[in-house]
Order: sequence, then structure tokens, then C-alpha cells
Amino acid sequence: MPHNPTHRLVESPKLSGRYLADYMVASERRRRTIIRDCKYRKIAQVIHHQLAKAFITNFLKNGSADANLLMVEAERLRDMMADTPYYRDVYDNNADFLEAYSNAFDSNKLPAAEIVPFDEDFKIDLNGVDLNPDIKLALQRTTKTNRLRTGLLTIRYAKNKPLDNETGLWQSSLLFGCRKMIDNEDETAAEQKLCITLDACTGEMIEAPGDALSRFKNMEAACQSIAERWASVEPPENAVLK
Repeated sequence: MPHNPTHRLVESPKLSGRYLADYMVASERRRRTIIRDCKYRKIAQVIHHQLAKAFITNFLKNGSADANLLMVEAERLRDMMADTPYYRDVYDNNADFLEAYSNAFDSNKLPAAEIVPFDEDFKIDLNGVDLNPDIKLALQRTTKTNRLRTGLLTIRYAKNKPLDNETGLWQSSLLFGCRKMIDNEDETAAEQKLCITLDACTGEMIEAPGDALSRFKNMEAACQSIAERWASVEPPENAVLK
């Protein structure tokens, strides 16, 4: 008797910025699991946080400083009717996300920069890996000498689990590398302190470190290794491929 598929195969190397940052701080065993899970995606519906991320993105883009707006949206999601238990979980988990950031929000932590829209579909090929950095906003400021400085922002959240600072530094370094690729005609435009991973659990803005470019090069090397190993990665035990 045939079994229902449990996983679908991603034939070519594909990662998100989140998983690449996690990979950079992981043990070798954990790295193998990350790559396996990216190659063989579970078919079961996964709870996502896109609703909360979209609201926070607009909240920041509009220059809002009233954290109560986040709480109001959280309550709206909790009050929404859901057709299935899955969507009930989606709404409730996104509400938890917004409530956490509302409680942690501190306008003094926001970067001293103009927040501008960015194409959220932006992706790069990093040494054979189709990489989605999950960029939510672009940042920019003008120096006293009238030079433009630029950056990017992404958002992470895990319920009741602050983002490990080292992981955040890696993810912000990825943003710095992406920003330098975008600003390739101006090598000095990208600025570490404007390349930020926002941890919605704590409200912390983790800036790219001084060695961000070196870290980005290490991520390029890691992606080359991932691309080379991709074809040989085996599926999870008992997985039924679609």
C-alpha cells in the first residue's frame, strides 16, 4: 500500500539567510541536519510568521513609535475567525510575535537613518546556492560630508527564545555583504551599523560587526561547500518523497 508523501525534494541548493546564519554557528552534526531539512522540505503545513513580519515592516517604515499599535494588531489576529486549526495556530503565533515585539519595543534602539522600501523578493546566487536573505527594509543616511551610507534590515523571532548574538552577527554580516553587492559602484556606501538583524523577542538591533566582510567571505565559502555536497545529501529516515 503506497504511503502519502512526507517530503518534497528541492533539487538545486536553496537556503534562506536565517538558515545560513544558523549553519555558520552550528556543530558539524547540526549543519548536516540544516542542509538535509533545506533539501527535503516537509509537506506538512508549517506555521509561518509572515503576517507579523509584514506588519512590523510597515510599522517601522511609517516611523511609528506607538508600540500599542502592535498590540492592537495582535488582538485583531487573535479575534479573527479561522477555517481550520492550522490557520488558528498561524493567527495566534503571529499575534504572539507582535505582542513580544510590542513589549520589547524601544524607539531609542532604532537606527539613526531613513527607512526606505526594498524589494523583498531580492535573492542572490552565492557560490551556487540560491539564497534569500529575507530583507525587509533598506536603511540610508547622509554624512556631514554629504556621502550616502546604506544598510539593510531583517527580522527574526522565536517564541520566548532570544536570538543568540553570534547568530545575529552572522546574519547581519550577510546583509552587509548583500548591501556591498547592491552598491557595487560605491565601495564605501555600505555601513556595518546600518546592516541590522532585529530580534523581535527582545527588541535588540544586532548590527554587523567590524569583521563583517571577512564573515561574508566565510559564508561564500560555506555556500560553495553546501552546493558541492547537495546532490549527496540523503533524505530523513522513513521519508516518502513527493
